[in-house]
Amino acid sequence: PYTFEVQKNVLFKGNSSVKNGRFEFTFIIPKDINYAYGNGKISYYARSNGSDATGYFEDFIIGGNSGSVIADKKGPEIELYMNDESFVYNGLTNPNPVMIAKIKDESGINTTGNGIGHDLVVILDDVTENQMVLNDYYEATQDSFNSGKVRYPFENLAIGKHKLKVRAWDVLNNVSENVLEFTVMSDAKLALDHVLNYPNPFTTHTSFYFEHNQNGETFDIIIQIFTISGKLVKTIEKTQYMEGNRSAPIDWDGRDDFGDKIDKGVYIYKLKVKNQRGEKAEKIEKIVIL
Repeated sequence: PYTFEVQKNVLFKGNSSVKNGRFEFTFIIPKDINYAYGNGKISYYARSNGSDATGYFEDFIIGGNSGSVIADKKGPEIELYMNDESFVYNGLTNPNPVMIAKIKDESGINTTGNGIGHDLVVILDDVTENQMVLNDYYEATQDSFNSGKVRYPFENLAIGKHKLKVRAWDVLNNVSENVLEFTVMSDAKLALDHVLNYPNPFTTHTSFYFEHNQNGETFDIIIQIFTISGKLVKTIEKTQYMEGNRSAPIDWDGRDDFGDKIDKGVYIYKLKVKNQRGEKAEKIEKIVIL
């Protein structure tokens, strides 16, 4: 048997840039600390092209509190996405998505794990007893003590609609929550949803969007615009790699294949999508030109 102590009460995790071998950082000490004076420790890790470095410093005392009061009564701002930051509320994912939470607060984010109930957590489908603690997943923005990002991988989610809630505290113990709803589809077969163009109706410019169930894929995309009678007037071809489940905008200026402005009215467009394994899916929608 061997007895040892673990120094695990992390007051701050930051990310600073190094210039000419020097760096600096600033942060606000959380309320959730032991106010008795004691030895502190700073652990470092640095990396550059082809090399890395580690070190620590512990010749200092931490404890007590400041006599000044910070007038901050507002909880953190939270933005939620699935797989990438183009995700929209009620969008599609596959059964193994990565939740992305962007969090910022003027005083800093509490990820110490010291205060009861003050953890950074995610709750899936309102099952609070199975909430996941995200403190160790939080990564601070470079050269900033008051913003950062969480990437948390879910696995084998059931097919269908889900809701997740992220709760975050700042270092002064102000709390905020945000909710994101999404739909899980099986990624066994390529499928499309939320096919649209915006604006619609339009006069001089519109953009096509769609969602799919196979993130991290490269797709060949064909959009064909037809008159109501079935005459093909425009074909748009694109190739996109999509980290998430939502396409980048595909723009159209309302002109036909010869560069002429097409007449006002109602048209039909067909979206065809093919992945690199040859799987295909398509959808048909209406479009109106004013």
